[in-house]
Amino acid sequence: MELETKTNPQTIPRKKRDWKRLVIHLFPIPALAIYVTFIIYPLFAAFSYSLFDWQGIKKGAYIGLENFIALFTKQPFNDMFWNAFQNNIIYFVLEMIVQNGIAFVLAYIIYKKIRFAEFFKIAYFLPRLLSVIIVGFLWKLILNPNFGALNVFLEKIGLESLTKAWLGDPDTALISIILVNSWFGLGFAVLIFLAGLQGIPHDLIEAARLDGAKGFTMVRKIILPLMIPSITIMTVLTFIHAFEAFELIYAMQGSMGEPYYSTDTLAVYFYRLAFGGSGGASSAAIGLGSSLAVVLFMIIAVISAVFLYILRRREVQM
Repeated sequence: MELETKTNPQTIPRKKRDWKRLVIHLFPIPALAIYVTFIIYPLFAAFSYSLFDWQGIKKGAYIGLENFIALFTKQPFNDMFWNAFQNNIIYFVLEMIVQNGIAFVLAYIIYKKIRFAEFFKIAYFLPRLLSVIIVGFLWKLILNPNFGALNVFLEKIGLESLTKAWLGDPDTALISIILVNSWFGLGFAVLIFLAGLQGIPHDLIEAARLDGAKGFTMVRKIILPLMIPSITIMTVLTFIHAFEAFELIYAMQGSMGEPYYSTDTLAVYFYRLAFGGSGGASSAAIGLGSSLAVVLFMIIAVISAVFLYILRRREVQM
């Protein structure tokens, strides 16, 4: 005689079922606690710190919005803020053009079912598996003006005139870092665009082809409008990443945004202001740094929301 091993849910007492439901609802609590501890609390703490006078790490009197006023009106804080803000804008624009532009082309080529497509997907994504700090130090060696691989390569192919101190020249330092970052993030962007391309119904592509659409016309009038969700994701992520740019710049140029603050960004400036003594020995560096953190948060939150609003209105329902 076979024994009955399965339990009929109807036979489970009601109190026991309620207890199981309660336990299931407790599972998100650890993740919520981590989120509140490392995201929500620092956000409110930064806003609180920005409203007080600070002497080193000692909190002083309540001064209202004076730290914000000093950040935008007092020398050299205002000049450094606008210089870093301008570099963040350049960072975002170039990353959108170089990283996302190349990523879209590569994703489209892979989408056309070329040979070794899986190999190329892995190859493009491999740099993403490395630490940003390691990537920064490796490219710092490659771009070294004396023994770096790039200048040696240019000399070998007869282009000595193009060799230069890529990270030592204010005109090329920021662009060099942005190109390195684009190489680092290329694989992720390729995967996002490729997922968007593969989500387009094949029937729509065939219908457009029967109507005579092909080549660039197909991309511009059919594929790009249907790719708006993927473009929205990459635009918002690229913007957030551009305004949070810190690790790569710190690894390649240090906390001073060298040379001559040409690679300074708001995140690097925040680090230097709050922890590096840019506020002066007797001034409220933590207060100024906290006010900068609040401003940076507002910039990212507001402009990201605007991007989402505009791009989602252009989405096409399939």
